[in-house]
Amino acid sequence: MTDLPPLDHEAIIRRIGRDLADSYDEELELEVEDRMPLPGQQALRDDATKEYRLQYFHQLFRLQAELVKLQDWVLTQRQKLVILFEGRDAAGKGGVIKRITQRLNPRVCRVVALPAPTERERTQWYFQRYVPHLPAAGEIVLFDRSWYNRAGVEHVMGFCTPEEYEEFFRSVPEFERMLVRSGIRLLKYWFSITDEEQHLRFLARIHDPLKQWKLSSMDLESRRRWEDYTKAKEVMLRRSHIPEARWWVVQGVDKKRARLNCIDHLLKQFAYEEVQRPPIVLPQREHHEHYSRQAVPLEMLVPEIY
Repeated sequence: MTDLPPLDHEAIIRRIGRDLADSYDEELELEVEDRMPLPGQQALRDDATKEYRLQYFHQLFRLQAELVKLQDWVLTQRQKLVILFEGRDAAGKGGVIKRITQRLNPRVCRVVALPAPTERERTQWYFQRYVPHLPAAGEIVLFDRSWYNRAGVEHVMGFCTPEEYEEFFRSVPEFERMLVRSGIRLLKYWFSITDEEQHLRFLARIHDPLKQWKLSSMDLESRRRWEDYTKAKEVMLRRSHIPEARWWVVQGVDKKRARLNCIDHLLKQFAYEEVQRPPIVLPQREHHEHYSRQAVPLEMLVPEIY
């Protein structure tokens, strides 16, 4: 294994600054509703990347509008969608999931991110704890990590036996074929980043107090075992890539490009059409002679500090 080139202090600071700016962009994505850059927004990045960011927002909003159309189509056509997001720690899975769900109805599109299995769950059929989260008609379910934990972290960290590991690969193709036969559309995405990129993203998290919670002891151990995770990933892609539920690899070093490419690809997997809706008419409010609005007791009011 070739050692990573040493990073000087200024390079690390510049990189952390870019990661912070990306976080600010994330918050702006949640707030910008007029599809125009806000005053002062340019200060988040230097002039060389301003056009890049503006193009990113333009494409993101366009794709999110298409996701709303997909959602409406799923609901009216009573489709069932399952989308798995896998990848190394800090690969960008959470970022793309956030952009997909950002404008969607949480009653239609929901995210499943299961914690470590309980003692009871460890004695169940391996796929059992995932089954209750599968969609009904008219629903989209995004798995932020999935049953492929067994092929990755469980295998590398020794949380499953070699026999359980082999049984997983015997079972997972049949399990996924059953899902597809039941009418579920299943997509599987692997977010791929380089050794150096993960190193930099971990450093950025360490130096950002708002992101330190994202780094667990398991994440740090995964960094040490980079090569073991690489081998596990290669085996997983080879042994579970089936025609009914194939893997799609997203190049994730550039976070923004990865988000756009993944959403664009996702949309192109479905022959959805825009659902025509009747015009919405706001009804007149009723007025009653004896109605009066009661004052709220002062002790119940939140102090208006701002």
